[in-house]
Amino acid sequence: MKRQVELPPDIHPLPDSVNAYFVYPFTLEPHILTLESSRRSTLAAHASRREAYLRSRDEEKERRKREALRRIAPGFEPFGGPLVPTKGSQGSVGLDHVALPTSPPKRDVMDDLVDHLAALEGPAASTGAFSRFP
Repeated sequence: MKRQVELPPDIHPLPDSVNAYFVYPFTLEPHILTLESSRRSTLAAHASRREAYLRSRDEEKERRKREALRRIAPGFEPFGGPLVPTKGSQGSVGLDHVALPTSPPKRDVMDDLVDHLAALEGPAASTGAFSRFP
């Protein structure tokens, strides 16, 4: 027969029941539940803020589109009915025979550049060969 193994006196043998070692710490549960609820509320707040941002961005796009259409056709509504022409004031009929003062054509940067180059070329260019308006 084999000799019995001798254990040193400092080793603690396991008790008959180990249930005492597996006690659930219920103090953790409220922390986890409050953490989860705060996480859910944060996610809901972020989602609602995102939805509001997307909605405002779409509304801004629609507003810009309507403004662009109104610049082209005043009074136009994309989802409204067709535009109906209205009569202008009756006082404008007799203005056909009145001579209105005509303003000289507006000059742009190219006209100024052509005139400046013509002046640099000297008296030969002063005949107006390069002028856009004879």
